Amino acid sequence: MNVVANVFRGEAVESSHLGHVAVVDANGTLLYWYGDPHRLTFARSSMKPIQAIPVVETGAADHFGLEPADLSLCCASHSGEPRHRERALGMLARCGQTEAALQCGTHVPRDEESYKQLLREGRPLTPVYSNCSGKHAGMIATAVHMGEDLDAYHHPEHPVQQRILDAVSDLTSYPREKITLATDGCGVPVHRLPLAHCAWAYAKLAKPDAIANPLRRQAIRRITEAMTAHPEMVGGSNRYCTDLMRAFRGRVIGKAGAEAVYCLGDRQTGLGVAVKIEDGGARALYAVVNEVLRQVGIGTDGPLEELAAYTEPVVTNMSGTAVGRIETRFALNRDSAALRA
Repeated sequence: MNVVANVFRGEAVESSHLGHVAVVDANGTLLYWYGDPHRLTFARSSMKPIQAIPVVETGAADHFGLEPADLSLCCASHSGEPRHRERALGMLARCGQTEAALQCGTHVPRDEESYKQLLREGRPLTPVYSNCSGKHAGMIATAVHMGEDLDAYHHPEHPVQQRILDAVSDLTSYPREKITLATDGCGVPVHRLPLAHCAWAYAKLAKPDAIANPLRRQAIRRITEAMTAHPEMVGGSNRYCTDLMRAFRGRVIGKAGAEAVYCLGDRQTGLGVAVKIEDGGARALYAVVNEVLRQVGIGTDGPLEELAAYTEPVVTNMSGTAVGRIETRFALNRDSAALRA
């Protein structure tokens, strides 16, 4: 079985997680893998940096004066902290819209203090608290700038989503007609394609010189620079995406996706990494990502030490006492192969 991590209670294995890994270069060569690197996977929020590309390419970002931190928020699954909510609302205001335009729905934010404050004040949760409100604000800005129907910007047939589908197909080098669409948690289309092609997309995000279109190269550089300059907008306090990009000091871009997906790109080596935990449980995900980085030699000169808390997570009981741990258990295969659609 393709076990990637074991969960220990005391010194006994209580549970195990299966998983899949693909490591690809910008030319589309699968260099390292584990499990099924071609597993058809909904990349979920790992696609957000690609979903943000039309915000720049249409001219919406420049027209509405979006700042780098705004573009970073477009790529975010944020914690709903005040800084995230304020920036999302500011983006909407710049394109003449209010929170009512958001079609992302809402949920309890990861930032507990923000939620407790709402309860104390007797106020309801609103869409800006959604971890996807930044992404949706970017989509709204694009629709407004292009003079398109605002109420339906989240529908698959809307030009906003069609441009995103084109960008996803281009960056992943996977045919548009083969990408399966479903609906994400925030109501917009989500894309299903082979895991290795997700890794290929992140290799291109890390090394956009491999992309023929100069306007797209420029847009990608602008987005990835925004993410690494403002990693606090991508996640938030005590979040792996934020801590990863801080630890690597601009070298790595990374983004989590729901159901235990993680994608990252290393600007130094040009490698893209995609990980999927088979059962969708994220408790072992970041430990697995760190182990992939260790095995391919990325970050072993210091950054992984800064991320040590994620490498072997502690299992605690109700009183906070350590009663176990999560350990990774896999060795990457190193047979190279060219990807095909």
